[in-house]
Amino acid sequence: MNHEFCKNLLEELSLYAEGEAAPELCAEIERHMAECRNCRVVIDSLRRTIDLYHRLPQPDMPERARERLYKSLDLSDYMK
Repeated sequence: MNHEFCKNLLEELSLYAEGEAAPELCAEIERHMAECRNCRVVIDSLRRTIDLYHRLPQPDMPERARERLYKSLDLSDYMK
């Protein structure tokens, strides 16, 4: 097993889990996961996390907290 590929794979997993990776990358990841239990566990956990995030209601952020966040990220244009 090439664990160096596992490290490189971590950078691409979110695109793969959300179905936004290029077909060539998907094929490469799927070939690797067929032989790598650790990466299968990581992608399964990531998919479940993404699914829960999309299904659960999003809490409202207090206006003052949103303003502080946007200001610290220098996103003041989004506050208008």
